[in-house]
Amino acid sequence: MWVVIIVCIIVVIMVLALSIMTLNKGYGYKQTVDPLPEEHFSDDVKKN
Repeated sequence: MWVVIIVCIIVVIMVLALSIMTLNKGYGYKQTVDPLPEEHFSDDVKKN
């Protein structure tokens, strides 16, 4: 009986640790966005 409880506690701790690691990695991700092509847009406006 005690073995089952200890195994369950170890599994819960492992899942919690992996969840925290995944969240930290996700929050640490730096999103980058490509700049808008302003040169082409300004050339089209000047032509019209």
